[in-house]
Amino acid sequence: MNNEPVLFALEGSQDFGHAVASQLGVGLAGHENRVFDDGEHKSRPLQSVRGRDVYILHSLFGDETSSVNDKLLRLLFFVATVKDAGAKRVTALVPYLAYARKDRRGKSQDPVTTRYVAQLFEAMGVDCVVALEVHNQGAFDNAFRCQTVHLEAHSLFVNAIMDRIGHEPVVIVSPDAGGTKRVDRFRDAWADTTGEQPPTAFLEKRRSEGRITGDAVVGDMTGRVAIIVDDMVASGTTLLRAAEACKNKGATRVFGVITHALFGPGSDQLYRAGAMDQLFITDSVTPQQAPQGKGQVSVVPVAVLFAQAVRELRTG
Repeated sequence: MNNEPVLFALEGSQDFGHAVASQLGVGLAGHENRVFDDGEHKSRPLQSVRGRDVYILHSLFGDETSSVNDKLLRLLFFVATVKDAGAKRVTALVPYLAYARKDRRGKSQDPVTTRYVAQLFEAMGVDCVVALEVHNQGAFDNAFRCQTVHLEAHSLFVNAIMDRIGHEPVVIVSPDAGGTKRVDRFRDAWADTTGEQPPTAFLEKRRSEGRITGDAVVGDMTGRVAIIVDDMVASGTTLLRAAEACKNKGATRVFGVITHALFGPGSDQLYRAGAMDQLFITDSVTPQQAPQGKGQVSVVPVAVLFAQAVRELRTG
């Protein structure tokens, strides 16, 4: 029996899929995708998956050709299709997991869509879900009853940043108090790579009569490179406000480390304002708007993380 993994990459994620396949030393498995006149679609594998260990890669971000919901449904249907075709085990590789931000009720009768998405995956028969830096790892792990693997790109970011700053002192910054755990993990990755434990800081919203009037920086960053760490950026407003606060507090330069660079409408403000010196992003998504300040944006590939996850899942 062939023991190689069978790796599929659905439409919109095939470049990423080829990168993962190259890391694993395998080819992407072929599949047929048809869209009918009424908008319905059908996807099926073009090789036998019976008794095989199957991995399906799809990043669930919306773009000009497919919405988040379109991509989610295609992935769910393909998981069920290969399961029905006799696959021994099916793993979804999801660089960007949609709906991961809505993991709790903010108001009465609010949906908890993170849990609903998990239930959909499980109903389709998925055995494992591998995702990159979801908004809340605890909520991600608790939402799924099947196996989950949470990947982090911190060490890849650290290596990329070290090439730019050498031995300049740094401070690791969360743009809000809720991101301090993420910052702590990034600091640990920094210490593992450099042998130095940098200080951390976070921003706290200042309010006057119930309205946000600015950000107070909690922590010292005078004479240091401020590295702002967050899981995603959409409009860029939060990141820009944090960068300006760091500069005002004495940071020599400000770098942004963003895993999922959605770059929606308004994100070009990050380059025009001058507060952000450099952005480090991954290739987990294709930005809605191409970065304008190309010299200010460094892309850190993360296919190696997914390839390593596949290897570890296969060896137990």
